[in-house]
Amino acid sequence: MSLRPESGSVPDRPGSYQFKDHAGRIIYVGKAKSLRNRLNSYFQDARNLHPRTVQMLGSADSVEWIEVATEVDALMLEYSLIQRHQPRFNVRLRDDKSYPFLAITLRDEWPRAMVMRGKRKRGNRYFGPFGHAYAIRETLDLLLRTFPIRTCSDNKMSEHKRLGRPCLLFHIEQCAGPCVGEINEDGYGELVRDLIRFLEGDTEEVLRDLNGRMKSASSSMEFELAARYRDRLSSVKKAIEKRQIAGTRNEDFDVIGVHDDELEASVQVFFVRKGRVMGQRGSIVDKVEDVTQPDLIARIIEDVYHDENPIGMPKNVFVPGLPEQTELYEEWLTMQRGSRVQIRVPQRGDKRALHETATKNARESFTRHRLKRGTDHNSRARALEELQRHLALPNAPLRIECYDMSHLQGTDYVGSMVVLEDALPRKSEYRRFKIRDVEGNDDFAAMEEVLSRRFQNYLDERDLPSTEIVKFAYPPQLLVVDGGKGQLSVAVRVLESMGLEEEIPVVALAKQFEEVFIPGQSRPIELPRGSEALYLLQRIRDESHRFAIAYHRQLRNKRMTRSVLDDISGLGDARRKRLIKEFGGVRKVQQASLGELLELTWLPNKVGLAVHERTQGRA
Repeated sequence: MSLRPESGSVPDRPGSYQFKDHAGRIIYVGKAKSLRNRLNSYFQDARNLHPRTVQMLGSADSVEWIEVATEVDALMLEYSLIQRHQPRFNVRLRDDKSYPFLAITLRDEWPRAMVMRGKRKRGNRYFGPFGHAYAIRETLDLLLRTFPIRTCSDNKMSEHKRLGRPCLLFHIEQCAGPCVGEINEDGYGELVRDLIRFLEGDTEEVLRDLNGRMKSASSSMEFELAARYRDRLSSVKKAIEKRQIAGTRNEDFDVIGVHDDELEASVQVFFVRKGRVMGQRGSIVDKVEDVTQPDLIARIIEDVYHDENPIGMPKNVFVPGLPEQTELYEEWLTMQRGSRVQIRVPQRGDKRALHETATKNARESFTRHRLKRGTDHNSRARALEELQRHLALPNAPLRIECYDMSHLQGTDYVGSMVVLEDALPRKSEYRRFKIRDVEGNDDFAAMEEVLSRRFQNYLDERDLPSTEIVKFAYPPQLLVVDGGKGQLSVAVRVLESMGLEEEIPVVALAKQFEEVFIPGQSRPIELPRGSEALYLLQRIRDESHRFAIAYHRQLRNKRMTRSVLDDISGLGDARRKRLIKEFGGVRKVQQASLGELLELTWLPNKVGLAVHERTQGRA
């Protein structure tokens, strides 16, 4: 049965479509302004489609769709279906940790303030999320001195109500004592409303109210009460100071920072209300499908704002790049807020600076995520097992070597060799190569030279006795070259010329689509997106790239800072530095006479003559 729907059966209307496999499981969900046009775009020459789209269509057995009234409805339906079915070919966002919220349990008879994680309950008020639970507790400790609502559990409150005496928090004025009738429901409700108002960012009115009460109590000669209001005012001011200022006093906006690579992305969201950062949220995105930056931003906006926002919808959302159909997402957010919401890219000023901070946090979170994943023993073992299985290797590749080239328009040409042993970097085994025999810009020739030198050294050293120092005596169980079919052909040719093609398996990893090429196959092997095997190959490829660039920059900087005194026989680094210091600079050394050079007792006459010869006529 053909996967393509019958001509004319698909409506030219907005909606969501779902591709299903042979078992009826939904494997991909999409949305469209026109279902007919969007679905027709899938059924064309496979050469015009992205490889992952071709893979999805190969796994699909049928396609269905749901027609809705508007594009906004299609957007909401798409998100709902993705959340419910978790299709394997859709981008997936997951929190990189369970972020804590400050919750006010309005569902309770006597609402309490508490730190909560996980799923939120309808009817309660939530503020955050915060980066750390201790940040909430520090702020809450200050606020309870001003808004002394309970923090105890229901069981503890019932126990003190039965005993007829309050707990310690009442005696230190961090609880109003509702368990023993020290405050009535109206008074307690006012405390709760004031706390919520403060947490929403309406701090000026709270400060004015407390200041007015303090002055009123003082005018009435109630100095003890006035002192308590003074202390409460001080606690509120301290709590305000702990919040980062991020804009003018009346601004409500969110800032989304993103750092990504071909497989994953890290997202950091700062929630700013009344000009202060009120919360933060971090997520890791699995790029299961191919996504451009506009697509990725759209997915992030859907995830952040589809559920009830814990601190309300902002007026502006600042992002690194605009999503496709920006107007559609603005319309959707405007419906939720009840007034105009804009999605913008920050260009300058405080918002640009805060966006750079969010992006930096995303980058650091991404690095922590990768390091945690890379050092986990189970993940490493799984990666090696997956590589053995997908690449049909005779053994798990306990030693992997990866090679990359770096140059600038053919100058300072270098190659790098990095090594993973048991899926961990073995930096003592890293090697770098200065290209000797390649003219101009020729990556293939450079790769051939590096691999030939490396494996010739292996052949020369493998039969040496164990007592001798060797550098290349251990062959890789998997050779990885950065590039596509061309680089793979070079590696195969080198191994065949040395009779090592049966001993050393080789693959090439192309950066554009993270495709893995192996000898004898024209099409790449598609390692599963998000798999430990693909992550491991990507990590060693990126490390080889970094190592090659670092060496290239070192050579380039050295070349650019060379002087006339370099490469003079007998004039090493120490003598050269002392010579420059004594004369006061390279120019002064060039102007020195032969007699002045020979007068230096620490400089041999032969070296002094060589310096004078080199500098003669160059002053």
